[in-house]
Amino acid sequence: MIYVKRTLQALILLLVVSFLHYTLPHYDVVRITDTYEKRVDPGSNSIFWSSGDAGSSSEVASRDVFFIQAFSPKDKPRIYRNEDTGWGWPPYMKFDTANLQAEASDLISKKNAENAQWVAVKHYGWRIEMMSVYPNALKIWPVSGPDVRIIPWFNIVFLIVLFALFWAVRVRWKRFRENKINPKVDEWTDGWG
Repeated sequence: MIYVKRTLQALILLLVVSFLHYTLPHYDVVRITDTYEKRVDPGSNSIFWSSGDAGSSSEVASRDVFFIQAFSPKDKPRIYRNEDTGWGWPPYMKFDTANLQAEASDLISKKNAENAQWVAVKHYGWRIEMMSVYPNALKIWPVSGPDVRIIPWFNIVFLIVLFALFWAVRVRWKRFRENKINPKVDEWTDGWG
């Protein structure tokens, strides 16, 4: 029975960690090489896409999505989708897709350029090539070079607060169980032995 309990706890922990990893913002330092717009028909991977542009009809299945192509300092390709999150999940309330695409187009840089322009991209989501899933870019800004390190302060504070809330609920549950439930169980089972 202990193995079933531990397996369920591990699965729940894996789901929570995966959800947080997908939803919380990440930062990449990249060199933008191209921006483009593409007609997309989300299919089986539709849970990874936003629900359409804010202000447009949710009944329309196909829509135009902006994309940003970039390369990491180690010359690995990074492709980001650029679409509004609107009022949906995750709650980034992003409504400036066209502005972000214009900023990205303005920051395009060539590989062998003497003054290559490096940018930081704040994004959420995963890149799953087999399912054509792309992380969604939230913000772009120029940085001084490819070796810039960005500390994710929001993620650190959020995870500390989340852990503190979890710990507070756990402690209160254990106290409630010891003070209210266990005495009643002992009282009911006294004559069973």
